[in-house]
Amino acid sequence: MSRPLHIIGGGMAGSEAAWQAVNTGVPVVIHEMRPETGTFAHQTGHLAEMVCSNSFRSDDSEQNAVGLLHWEMRAADGLIMEMADRHRLPAGGALAVDREPFAAAVDDRLRRHPLVTLSEQEVTTLPADGPVIIATGPLTSGALAQAIAAETGQDSLAFFDAIAPIVYADSIDMSKAWMQSRYDKGETEEERTAYLNCPMDRDQYEAFIDALLTADKTAFKPGETAGYFDGCLPIEVMAERGRETLRYGPMKPVGLTNPHQPEVKAHAVVQLRRDNKLGTLYNIVGFQTKMKYGAQATVFKMIPGLENARFARLGGIHRNTFLNSPTLIDDQMRLRSKPHIRFAGQITGVEGYVESAAMGLLAGRLAAAELIGQSLPPIPQVTAMGALIHHITGGAEARTFQPMNVNFGLFPPVPGLKAGRRGRRDRYKAYTDRAKQAWSDWLGYSVSTLH
Repeated sequence: MSRPLHIIGGGMAGSEAAWQAVNTGVPVVIHEMRPETGTFAHQTGHLAEMVCSNSFRSDDSEQNAVGLLHWEMRAADGLIMEMADRHRLPAGGALAVDREPFAAAVDDRLRRHPLVTLSEQEVTTLPADGPVIIATGPLTSGALAQAIAAETGQDSLAFFDAIAPIVYADSIDMSKAWMQSRYDKGETEEERTAYLNCPMDRDQYEAFIDALLTADKTAFKPGETAGYFDGCLPIEVMAERGRETLRYGPMKPVGLTNPHQPEVKAHAVVQLRRDNKLGTLYNIVGFQTKMKYGAQATVFKMIPGLENARFARLGGIHRNTFLNSPTLIDDQMRLRSKPHIRFAGQITGVEGYVESAAMGLLAGRLAAAELIGQSLPPIPQVTAMGALIHHITGGAEARTFQPMNVNFGLFPPVPGLKAGRRGRRDRYKAYTDRAKQAWSDWLGYSVSTLH
């Protein structure tokens, strides 16, 4: 029998990592501080407790990226998906679960497994040797967060994080928007057209400011203070400082010429910057927000060119703990400075129950392979699993890295398919067909290697 794999954190990611490892014959020790040490969000000591929504979102594996991720996890005999299916509630096309029986079932399955040992003690330091998977999520305890920060060189991993929305590139109206870097800066054509610009006249700007100031916003909880992540001041806070603040900040119109109306000088300009290497996603520059989701969809669609925008992620503000994974984690999910430690789950910069569990699934398989002296090939980027791991380990821009749900904007385009709203169903079906074949091939190799 191999050395045990130590997994710190018994949430979705830690539970799935443990299940994948023990199914290869690798013993596991799960370190879960609850119920000995609680958090403000958890109510029980169960593994895989759901602390927010009870939904795993869409279960459509042909037209939805998270549904595809469900399919890939089921194909890999994932514990989280098995128990979600077993405790499913009616929810239309979504996968919603009865949260307490779901967590109790995951907890029972792992506790009864002969290769699983559970340690209900808080881990406060980084283990000196491994193998270890850290899957402590956004509610990582203060002491362990400090230890991680000390190792990674980050000032702090916990903060109130205001993030900007991300838009699907093919939903932007390019008859109103145009590509240009301010003052045409850059040595190459790609650099000179690095930004997408949406112009506003005076009336549009004034109406936009009014909407920002009156929109519904997320309030801090009692005892919380508004210590924002550096450089992520919410746009509404800037607007409250004066109606012209944004025109001299992220919406300044200088150095830009609208090719659609070259003789007209814009009063303000909203810029969007490519958010991934594929150019399928754009973030709205400087538009960190604490507006509620419904208000964001209304207010941001006032921007010329974004009237029909589809959002891969809306903005928001919340306490979060995550690594700048593109700079710190390799493609095997190992900490570059201490490769005996892997990270999995939300702490890696994925967002959502399913995405967290998926990263646990991969981390568990990769760690198990290493323990038995085998290696697995890279996860194909055309799969939902591969798109996520590629994004967090190098596909995302490290300077602006923020947590992300799985979405088709992370996938390499299928050659020969037309972009645009009209062909979306065919495009998404092509994405999922390609992904299922690639995942099945990779999984077949993985199973033969690990067993």
